Amino acid sequence: MMQTSPLNFRRAVIWTGRLLLAGIFMYAGYAKLTMGLHPRPPIGVALSFFALQVDSYQILPTWAVKTVANSLPFAEIGLGLLLLIGWKLRIWATLITLVMLVFFFAVLRSYAMGLQINCGCFATPEPLTIKTVLRDGALAALAVLMTIFAFMEARKPHAWTAPQNL
Repeated sequence: MMQTSPLNFRRAVIWTGRLLLAGIFMYAGYAKLTMGLHPRPPIGVALSFFALQVDSYQILPTWAVKTVANSLPFAEIGLGLLLLIGWKLRIWATLITLVMLVFFFAVLRSYAMGLQINCGCFATPEPLTIKTVLRDGALAALAVLMTIFAFMEARKPHAWTAPQNL
């Protein structure tokens, strides 16, 4: 009986998603903490600037804007690291997918409303355009696909394990 290859389309999507999304999340979190500037401003200044960007979406009340602005960069770095490590992959892939879907719908809503705001994705003044919507949509789709494939792969024995019918 021929054993399946350890690398197939699903596993390639999982690895690509893990590396790409983990890198993006860690970079985005770091950029929000440093505002992408050299020398680095104090974290409080960077988070205040990020709070203005979060507030420009006109979705959250003031108390929630502060909570999101103060916690999201750290959560992005942590989720990116956990996704990269791969421990409990289905949990972290699901959380990353939920976060990406929230980001996508916030960007889509703001674009549809015609808001002339900065994205706030990477702490640089990037205007919200159709390019931003398409980029976030593609990353959300990758996250969804990665999560679905991670659950599918968890149901099957790994291709490198020895057959158990001896």
